[in-house]
Amino acid sequence: MPLLMGKLKEAKKTESVDRVMNILFAETLKKLRTGKGLSQRDLAERMYVNRSTVARWESGSRLPDAVMISRLSHCLGTDVNILLSAAESDDAPNVIMVDDRKLFLSGALPILEEAMPDAIITGFTRPSEAVEYAQANRIALAFLDIEIGKTNGLELCRALLAINPRTNVVYLTAHVEYSFDAWSTGASGFLLKPITPEALRAQLRNLRYPFAHEGGKRE
Repeated sequence: MPLLMGKLKEAKKTESVDRVMNILFAETLKKLRTGKGLSQRDLAERMYVNRSTVARWESGSRLPDAVMISRLSHCLGTDVNILLSAAESDDAPNVIMVDDRKLFLSGALPILEEAMPDAIITGFTRPSEAVEYAQANRIALAFLDIEIGKTNGLELCRALLAINPRTNVVYLTAHVEYSFDAWSTGASGFLLKPITPEALRAQLRNLRYPFAHEGGKRE
């Protein structure tokens, strides 16, 4: 009986992971499709499949195989790795925040935890520690202060993207003068200090590389 219960628990765990994986892919596909101004029927015609097939992909009830994912990337004009990463089962996403002010971190981290309960959230005051952590862990999202002591947050962004090009980076700043240089680093956006839950949730909806952070869904 214990062995049977163990197998049932493992099966339920696998089913839960698969469901999260399907939902993440579904939301990513829908965002890419609507971003191109295509209806489900439009995409189906380009893919040479039924509209119901696209609907099942976007409902999370079915995942396309590797061949269809490659075809989807071509039809949507997007990097195939975006779709492949969304279709891969993964552990809880790692989210980091880097700011040299401990008082700011202590106030901001609880806001991140509330918005992303499924994420592993870690704060750093030293950029070197953040880079070391990123080398050992796949970072899904990094919140970076533009000015971190003597370090430039733009350079830290480039260092993190060199480790993992699909890391979403959001700058924490009120320095508008840095905007042009910041966008050139491949950042997903900006958040003004102090962080508010509303602004954070709005930013999470516009990440370059979406990931599941709340029960397999984004806000």
